[in-house]
Amino acid sequence: MEDQQNLEAVMGLIMYGGNAKSDAMEAIAAAKAGDFELADQKIVDAEESLVQAHHSQTGMLTQEAQGNHIQVTLLTVHSQDHLMTSIAFTDLAKEIIDLYRRMDNE
Repeated sequence: MEDQQNLEAVMGLIMYGGNAKSDAMEAIAAAKAGDFELADQKIVDAEESLVQAHHSQTGMLTQEAQGNHIQVTLLTVHSQDHLMTSIAFTDLAKEIIDLYRRMDNE
């Protein structure tokens, strides 16, 4: 993979992962305020960002599997860490929203 393509993929992971985490945080805030429609939409937005991040990641993994090894830099490691944190945060946000929803129904 060329350096420019690699950089674009890495930056995509960071950008989309960041967007997902922000949307998930907004979803929690919406649920806390009792706006479950907005919370659900923000989770959908977060998941869409994660799909986009996975597209960037898949491109990198495909190149690696084809024998086109990429240079692993601190930025590459950071992008993977950012993505995994965003996935975990989005999953936890769903659970928190469910808890708020239960509390609202009691």
